[in-house]
Amino acid sequence: MSQQAGYSPSFKRPAEIMRMRRKRARSDAGVFSSQSGQDSTGSPGQSGSSRACVRPFSPGPLFSNQNRSGGGMKRRNPFANIENTCNPKKKLVIYNDDGNIEARDTIQTSTGREGEEDMSTKSHRGLAFSERLTEADKQERQDTSSKKCPTFSEDESLFEEEEEEDVKSPLLKSPQSIAPASIAPPVCTEYPADWSLKTRLLFTSPLPLSWAEQPKAQEEALGLSQHCRAQFITLPHSLQDPKSCSDLRCAFQQSLVYWQHPSLPWISLFPRINAERSFTGKSTPWAQDTALQQSLMSEWSVSLSSLYSLLKARLCPYFYICSYQFTVLFRAAGLGGSSSIVALISPTTRGLRVAMKAEGIEFSLPLAEQRRRSREQQNLTVNKGEEEEQEEKEECSELKEGEDGDGENDDEDFSWLKEMGVQDKIKKPDSITIQLRKESHAVCLDHKPESVVCVEGSHTFTLINFLINCKSLVAAAGSQAGLPPTLLAPVTFRGATMQTLKARSVNVKSQVGSTYQNISSLEITGPILPSSLHTITNLLRPAQKGNFSAALYSHTPTAVMNIHNDKQQCTGGTVDLSGCGLHPASIQKLQQPSSLGKTALTHIAMNNFSYTWKN
Repeated sequence: MSQQAGYSPSFKRPAEIMRMRRKRARSDAGVFSSQSGQDSTGSPGQSGSSRACVRPFSPGPLFSNQNRSGGGMKRRNPFANIENTCNPKKKLVIYNDDGNIEARDTIQTSTGREGEEDMSTKSHRGLAFSERLTEADKQERQDTSSKKCPTFSEDESLFEEEEEEDVKSPLLKSPQSIAPASIAPPVCTEYPADWSLKTRLLFTSPLPLSWAEQPKAQEEALGLSQHCRAQFITLPHSLQDPKSCSDLRCAFQQSLVYWQHPSLPWISLFPRINAERSFTGKSTPWAQDTALQQSLMSEWSVSLSSLYSLLKARLCPYFYICSYQFTVLFRAAGLGGSSSIVALISPTTRGLRVAMKAEGIEFSLPLAEQRRRSREQQNLTVNKGEEEEQEEKEECSELKEGEDGDGENDDEDFSWLKEMGVQDKIKKPDSITIQLRKESHAVCLDHKPESVVCVEGSHTFTLINFLINCKSLVAAAGSQAGLPPTLLAPVTFRGATMQTLKARSVNVKSQVGSTYQNISSLEITGPILPSSLHTITNLLRPAQKGNFSAALYSHTPTAVMNIHNDKQQCTGGTVDLSGCGLHPASIQKLQQPSSLGKTALTHIAMNNFSYTWKN
């Protein structure tokens, strides 16, 4: 059955439609053969199937001059439209060796061309099959170069315009057609530094992770000893049998160690924000004992002073202060891209900022200043003038220091009530309500990531004294009443207790397609410091042959501690941190400014020793 041009390949031909098409084809072929009597040597079907009598959208009359002049317009095919109609010009006139037509061409471009093609088609019957194929190809090129279109109906003109555009438009190569092997994937050997505290890590790998749990007594003792002496083991690029590698297990135990003060075995002291549930039902003998509270606070002050001294001497890289209201991060000079000691406090309240300002502590609000600068740029683009810029600067200064109470102006604000004589009938707002309304723009930042405070340089020492003497640092009521904040550090300090993170390995089966694949998981819980995260991932790289992934769960108030202050830049190589007790690779990583902004890492994946991450 010959295929008519304009039909979709997926079109299902009903029996009644096919019967009608064959009937009309025979009747039209007979009419055409009677008009061209001199060329009636062939069969009637062949003469009626010439290129001049092509029917692109059957059923309907042929596109011959006689039918065009005498008959009506061709009826539109109800099954053809622009979307499912294939390009007619891509079909060629093909003859078999017997001279029968196997495929017909598209609509001719002019009535003058139809007569010429009719004669050329009849002359082809005496040629060889290959010559006829070549001649048909030439005829196709001539059809393509022609610009004229027949005056068909509105629907047919749409098809003609589409086929012309298809011929003119060049073939663009899709990016998906490029071989994947021709594009080399980028190799990333490190992920950004993350200064947020993690509460849980979940590693998964197709290779077993059972080597990470239940160490031998000698391996655990050696790992703790190496941590205290700041000795590190260099592992090969890939390990064949991690479970039998004693150095790997010792290094893993070394990476789980951290130092904490105070230490109460029956209570978890991290996290402290919104941690009332962990204290419920636990014994708190200091809650009603004032002497015990003073003793705990005295020991805590000694430990905090010791930590700051180690930090200033570059023997401690960083430490955290975790209270029931906020968390403070102290970083040594040379870390995080800063050339001086930096302290970050998050979240803060207006009362805390006002108290710090009263003590002479200079600080900045990095995220609030970024928002102010973005607003200033918008004001410059719309040309609103210097007055609005001054208002934005005053707003930022009010966020940092707050305004003093203007009690003298309160009476002036309500002087108009006295003039009207209704000052006794209308209740005057109290001074506290008036002050809160004036400072609503500063109060709206409280307990939000934008309230993070940055203290630099010598003001960090003043901040230490402020925290030691600040009464609001310790809860006065509730389950955490009288309990000093938790101090966390990667190295030892006075009054600190050595603690280790909890690691647990589990083998599970995960469905991949129609099969199940064995996947090993490693869960680590506890206050996970930035250096511990980096050391653990460096150990998993050779042990898992560069293929593992990790889900990271951050302590939410510490996520904004990845912000970078542009005021002071580290010149690089001027600060020596080799004696701070961390692995040299971890020091080099933490010296770089974090690119995470106010977010934290949530997922890390290594594939073929190349990192990808999400934040």
